[in-house]
Amino acid sequence: MKLIRLTAMAAIAVLAACQSNPKGHEQQAGLPDSTKIVSLSGSVSEVIAALGMEKNIVGTDVTSNYPESLKAKPKVGHNKNINAEGVMALSPNLVVGIKKEITPALVEQFRAAGVKLLLLDQEYSLAGTKTLIHALADSLQQPAKGDSIIKVLEADMQKVKLAEDQVKRPKVLFIYARGTGTMMVGGTGTQVDQAITLAGGRNAVTAFADYRPLTAEALVEANPDVILLFDSGLQSLGGAEGLAKVQGVKETNAGKHKKIITMDGELLSSFGPRLGIAIQELAAKIK
Repeated sequence: MKLIRLTAMAAIAVLAACQSNPKGHEQQAGLPDSTKIVSLSGSVSEVIAALGMEKNIVGTDVTSNYPESLKAKPKVGHNKNINAEGVMALSPNLVVGIKKEITPALVEQFRAAGVKLLLLDQEYSLAGTKTLIHALADSLQQPAKGDSIIKVLEADMQKVKLAEDQVKRPKVLFIYARGTGTMMVGGTGTQVDQAITLAGGRNAVTAFADYRPLTAEALVEANPDVILLFDSGLQSLGGAEGLAKVQGVKETNAGKHKKIITMDGELLSSFGPRLGIAIQELAAKIK
């Protein structure tokens, strides 16, 4: 952790040295008031806002919707399909994103244009979320505020009630849906897979990683106790009645007992400061 924090501070030192404050001096703590940030990740944007630097954000990707006020910020595309020209038009001092979401071609575009980048690793776990918060807080010269965010996160996680008996933990199947034409099943290694585990459930699908198209056969074989969707996903299917019409659903334990639950997609999958709140909600719903 110490190495990560030192690396982040070293990276931002170059940025701070290159910026000038219109008042003729820098703040005692934090970056200059004039710093303009474009965030290319919803979880990154949420951390920056929690650090008290929302005013410095001049643009975001389309997944940056929390806090609500971020929706009014100029958008530069989806985090995996960023418009480089749109970013540079905002004249940022710093562009922040998740390393695995930014293509090498986009990195080269920014570097060629002289745009400073801060790319961070993100692991979908409690430890990974803490590391992301610390790295970003240190890079933005707000270590004390970062520590405070971590303390709140830890307190939220301590409120999660897990079943003591591992065997009794419910099997949860996550379906990503955008209408009946696009229905995918979440395997291992995804954000939702990790969230299910943290909430005391078991992913009903462990035979593959990432996402695969939903089939009736696979659904019946998985036989989940709970079917989980994003709020928007269930709406795209016409609600619970629409999901019940999907072949194989009624044959599962979840279908028989009508154990269909939904959550806000960005809350559940962002693995940002609200992770503890998301896991509390999911743990309560899968019981």
